[in-house]
Amino acid sequence: MDIKAIPHATEPVERFERSKQWYRTPEGEPRGFIQSHELEEVWFHTGTACNLACPFCLEGSKPGDNRLQLIRFSDVKPFIDEAVSLGVQQFSFTGGEPFVNKDIVRILDTALEHRPCLVLTNATEPLSKRLKQLEPLLERPHPLHFRVSLDHFDATRHDKGRGQGMFARALEGMRSLYKMGFSLSIAHQVIPEMDAAEVAMRFGDIFQAADLPVDLPRIEFPEFHPPAADVSVPQITTQCMITYQTEKSRKQFMCAFSRMVVKMNGRMRVYACTLVDDDPDYALAETLADSLQVPVSMKHHRCYSCFRFGASCSELK
Repeated sequence: MDIKAIPHATEPVERFERSKQWYRTPEGEPRGFIQSHELEEVWFHTGTACNLACPFCLEGSKPGDNRLQLIRFSDVKPFIDEAVSLGVQQFSFTGGEPFVNKDIVRILDTALEHRPCLVLTNATEPLSKRLKQLEPLLERPHPLHFRVSLDHFDATRHDKGRGQGMFARALEGMRSLYKMGFSLSIAHQVIPEMDAAEVAMRFGDIFQAADLPVDLPRIEFPEFHPPAADVSVPQITTQCMITYQTEKSRKQFMCAFSRMVVKMNGRMRVYACTLVDDDPDYALAETLADSLQVPVSMKHHRCYSCFRFGASCSELK
């Protein structure tokens, strides 16, 4: 199995101090861990500033938010170079809203010289203002893909959390990107009260009406809860990872093949994945290479969603 070299809570922790719960559950059982097997994807968190203030935001983003600072080109370039040297397959960008960041187009321009890129966006005003700047990126050696947050196929349900008219603006942004030649997907939470086939059909109707492909890929997420939420979930032990997961399934966890780079308090840190930056234990290292040497604990409540539902922010797997 790939869960190995799990240290005991009393052993010294090199470089980054972690709490005892990183290694043991409150009941004292050994935690489940994921051992990274390679670096396929590097995520950059562009900052928690956003043009919207959605109450359900997984990052708690809002206008002017500074929990995670806006990254600059000079912050990102060394990690792009390191990732390429480690054989990365894709660069991905999340926020906040990435297009609030003034350096995002320059960052993408450089990243696309090396690898394909994915950008998560709400596709509203910050994106629309940069459409002309994005057009030259179509000529770069690698493709740029956009994943748009579209919370529901019903405009009222979408706008309830994002603001009046945001559904129409998101579709307009998607239409503009598609007509320019960029590929698209959308993301939304699972709609539990409806059959999956009906959900697909209803989204397809929306896409068709917006002159978009009916079969745009959709990424559905379970409930992950806001940052720093106190959520009670079953503890994932080493035995859980052996009993309910296989070596193959463990390699599908994002923390087995990806990392996220953030800027916090003026320092660049490498975190285990896109969903755990509210817990300092998951700041693994200051370099990508060093971060890959740290077995990743399954102690965060969002880890349980990955464990139980196979949830993933990546589109590589």
